[in-house]
Amino acid sequence: MLSAVSILLPVFGLIFAGFACRRFGVLGPAAASELNRFVVWLALPALLFDIVAHATWRELFQPAFIVTFGGACLLVFAGVVAVRLFLGRPLADASIDGLAAAYPNTGYVGFPLGMIAFGPSSLTPTTIASIIVVCVLFAFAIVLIETGLQSERRPHRLVMKVGRSLLRNPLLVAPLLGAIVSGAHVTVPASAQTFLKLLGGAASPCALVSLGLFLAERRSTETAPRESSWWLTLTKLVAQPVLTWWLAVRVFALPFPLAQTALLLAALPTGTGPFMLAEYYRREAHVTSRTILHSTIGSLVTLTLLLLYLQR
Repeated sequence: MLSAVSILLPVFGLIFAGFACRRFGVLGPAAASELNRFVVWLALPALLFDIVAHATWRELFQPAFIVTFGGACLLVFAGVVAVRLFLGRPLADASIDGLAAAYPNTGYVGFPLGMIAFGPSSLTPTTIASIIVVCVLFAFAIVLIETGLQSERRPHRLVMKVGRSLLRNPLLVAPLLGAIVSGAHVTVPASAQTFLKLLGGAASPCALVSLGLFLAERRSTETAPRESSWWLTLTKLVAQPVLTWWLAVRVFALPFPLAQTALLLAALPTGTGPFMLAEYYRREAHVTSRTILHSTIGSLVTLTLLLLYLQR
């Protein structure tokens, strides 16, 4: 029990530090947004580039892991979207709800937690999972949102818009550039390597503090039913890990260490991506923000139980 808690304490300690700094006024209302920009545009891309640039194609091309983790994400996303549409929610809002239920926080929580729990061996699968979440899952959500919001259904315009959005995403561009460097067998200069290590090393702590700052913001909650966020939270913290474990063990028979990593990543709380997407498209974001808060708090319990199970 103590070992599982000791793994989680540094991660949630940094989240709480950000939360406390915002609530006590040490950092202002713009701190979460600005620190998040630093992570998204500098620190995390540097970390992703560094990992991929030093990985081999054999390490990155893991089809069973990709289908296991990505398949579970997409199935949960599609299931929630279908249920929300059946209950009368507009397609754009249903898509954001589906993303909130299927979007594990691999970039902010996955890297530090994986490193503490499993060591450097977790970096490559966490990178693969981050690419799936940030690119594939996000792309599906954007396509559905754009379809729901546009009065004219022109597929080629949708494809172009999604393509431009993904090409501007540093979390996609950085690992792609790293893959090119790795495939071309280019040696990264020592000075550039030091730069990447220093910048990438800031990704995890800054991301966790940024998440705490985000969670500390007080938001109005009158316009959306509270029960929505609770069942989305349960889907994220229970249904998605169970589905991932079943695919990993029963369907694809992943090696046990890789199956453990897939399970841990699937059990992570909801990341801030769905909220940012809701804000960008000016959609109702109360359900999403509560799901992020509830899943982050709830994951302290579920991740502790999961780590206890994996340490047996």
